[in-house]
Amino acid sequence: MNKVTVSGKTVEEAIELGLKKLDATKDSVTIDVIEEAQKGFLGLIGGKPAVVELRLKPDPVKEALVFLRETIDKMGVAASVATEKRQEGIYFLISGTDIGVLIGKRGQTLDSLQYLVNLVANKHSENYVRIYLDAEGYRERRKQTLIELAERVANKAARTKREVHLEPMSAHERKIIHSALQNVQGIETRSDGREPHRRIVVIPK
Repeated sequence: MNKVTVSGKTVEEAIELGLKKLDATKDSVTIDVIEEAQKGFLGLIGGKPAVVELRLKPDPVKEALVFLRETIDKMGVAASVATEKRQEGIYFLISGTDIGVLIGKRGQTLDSLQYLVNLVANKHSENYVRIYLDAEGYRERRKQTLIELAERVANKAARTKREVHLEPMSAHERKIIHSALQNVQGIETRSDGREPHRRIVVIPK
């Protein structure tokens, strides 16, 4: 049951009755007042109760999860999706066999799916919901690869005294490079170019 129409002596009473029927809180529903309460003649005869309609707001995480599962199914990939709440947001963890197609080259397909999932989640949500996608631990493996790359490039820039330009990366991956090198002596980094071709430049001081 996602919607109820209830009546009460006052709008507030009708709302409370509706919340009990839906087993919901006030901030999880939308409320439409169909009729205000009307007092009858001398406050006794011909009075009308207040009538309100309560509708449960869509759950952004559930909507996003349904969208992702349907999309994976349409892509012809046999995979399951679990949810996990972490400090930085909600994670959708994809597992299965042959899910390389969901990751794509350097995680581009996974990033695109993550972008679409967040669009769906925040379509009706009043408070922004952040959802991250990972597939068989790809994100952590990629992070370690990027940190190792950053260290090699920093050594090269320091040795040759020349700037080193990396390949274009997503904002998330650029952040990993910046963070890995922010405390390295004699090296600084900047981002250069426009999306989607924005890249890291490693500069010897």
